[in-house]
This record gives sequence, structure tokens and C-alpha cells, in this order.
Amino acid sequence: MRGARILVVKMSSMGDIVHAQPLVADVLAHMPDARIDWVCEAPFAAIAQMNPGINQVIPIAWRRWRKRLHDPANRAALLEFVRRLRATRYDWVIDCQGLIKSAAVSRLARTAHRAGHAWSSAREPLASLAYDRAISVERSLHVVQRNRLVAAGALGYVVNTPARFGLKARPFSPGWLADDRPRAVLIPGASRPEKLWPESHWIEVGKRLAASGRDLVWFWGNQPERERALRLAHACGPVLDVSAEPDSAAVKGSKSVGIVPPFLSVADCAGLLESADIVVGLDTGFTHLAGALGRPTLGIFCDFDATQCAVSGDAPCESFGGIGQVPAVSDILAAMDRLLGSASIAAAVRSQNA
Repeated sequence: MRGARILVVKMSSMGDIVHAQPLVADVLAHMPDARIDWVCEAPFAAIAQMNPGINQVIPIAWRRWRKRLHDPANRAALLEFVRRLRATRYDWVIDCQGLIKSAAVSRLARTAHRAGHAWSSAREPLASLAYDRAISVERSLHVVQRNRLVAAGALGYVVNTPARFGLKARPFSPGWLADDRPRAVLIPGASRPEKLWPESHWIEVGKRLAASGRDLVWFWGNQPERERALRLAHACGPVLDVSAEPDSAAVKGSKSVGIVPPFLSVADCAGLLESADIVVGLDTGFTHLAGALGRPTLGIFCDFDATQCAVSGDAPCESFGGIGQVPAVSDILAAMDRLLGSASIAAAVRSQNA
């Protein structure tokens, strides 16, 4: 099908959108002149915009609109979304999410064909009734592979190559980052207490990375996470608290510094992640994004499947733990040593190409 117009519906959450990105490279490998649009929740639009294979991103704010549908501004925004969604007639709409809300968006789009998960594999089986082509995918497969197989089943090709994410972050070089020192990004915050890893373990990890001469950038997303990041940073050495003083300048010298940044946008976080030698994080969207950006990444899972949802990407990634399984700090330290060797090689390649 030459010049096919394809709409992918994968609205949330952050990690789920990251996991779906390799299907873009798959489609373009088999249909080089296809034009791919993407629907996702507005806060995560920056992720799809990092994929050069995506033509346009159509943001939706359903999570916000649904709370106050009676608000005239929300109704107007919803109508504008529908207008933009229906401005293009698509050859295929591919719903990788398998939820009733994503199926509803698929039905709103103007298209000749709709595809998505079959009853047996959709997260909400009723969603499968919205599609012309329902594709059955084994639930036990890695989530990246499940997304790829839905698109392949819709468009009639075989998935037989490694996943390629292809994301390109916008450079991010604020004054509080030292350009002359390597850095590690640590992501100790999570959406639920059950996902947290003991702070004593984080301190061991931080001290090991600091001893290697790397600055430690501690990500956070809300006030409790900021407080945790500050505690951990102070326990590992000198601290630059940019979250309190946004105009701070980078600390000069050879000693490692713990940096607690200000609240950052998704795009700025991505730029920072892409500059890191190694990323160690809990099972969060940013940890999965680090892997997708090709950074050596360690995923720590304390309350989720570390196999089916393992961190993956174009650089070495490892995941540990599982539901009710708290990874041992010794396993993470050993894995860090392995990945830091990979990071040194990657840094040398980047230096040669600069």
C-alpha cells in the first residue's frame, strides 16, 4: 500500500507509549513511504515527538477532561481534538492499547480499517469489538513485542528483527550540569509505595557511582520524591540543590556532586537521560525511556513483572526483581559494574563522532 496514512492509538501511560515506539521502525521498514500519526495523552506527547518516524502527534487530555466534562473549556478542547482527529482520512487505525477509551478514539477516527487486540489479548476485551481486524497476541510476550505484533498483524508483515526505538532527545545543557564530568541518573521515586526500593540500597548505589567520579542526578516528580532525593543525595556526598535554587551554577572540580534538579519537563528529562553514562531506576516511565534512548539502564522492580516488562533498548539493559521480590543490592552493584564497562565504550564512540 503506497503512501499509506496510518494512525496509532497508544494514549498512556508513559512507559506504555515508550514500549510501543519500535512498531514505527517496523512499519517504515516494510512501507517506507507510509505517514504515521499518533494519539497520546498530552503530558506524554513529547515522547512520540522524539520519534523521527512519526509525522504528527495528536494530543488528547482525556485524563483531565473526564473529571470536569461540564466545564465549557474542557468541552471545547474535546471538540477541537475530535476535529483534528477527523481532519485526515486514514488507511489504517491501529489501537495498541486495547482499552475501551482507546477503542472509542479508534471509532472516532475516519478510516477504512481498524485493528487492535482480539478479545483474548485485549486488556479490556470489549474493546476488541471496535476493530475490523482483531489480532490475538500471547499475553506472556514482552510488552514491546506485543505492540509490534499488533501492527504486523494489521499490515501483513512478519516481525523477525530486534526492536529499534529510534528516539532522539532534544539536547539539554543547563548551567548546573558540569560538561567536564560524566554523570549517572538515579530514579528512586515511584507511583506507589510498594514499588520503592530501600533507601539504604540507594545509598550504596550512589556511593559506588560517586566513587567512580560521576555526578549523580537524582530525578523526582513530586514533593515526597524531592524530599527522598535530597535525603539520598546528602547521604552520598556534596549536594547541589537546584530544586531550591534554579539559577545555581555547576560545581567545579574533580569530586562527584549529587544534583537534585528543578522540576523538569518530559523533553528536558529525556535530554538529561541521553547524556548519562548509566541510569538506575525503579519501574517508572523515565527508566524505560532511558533504555529506549540507548542508555545503559538498570531497572529495579519491587512490585511488577521484571520479565514481561523488562527495560529494553539499543544499549545494554538489565532488570531485577518482580512482584514481591526486592532485588538485592549486591545484584545491582554487580550489574552496574557490567554496564559501566559498556558506558565507557559508548562514551568513547560518542567522543570519536563529535
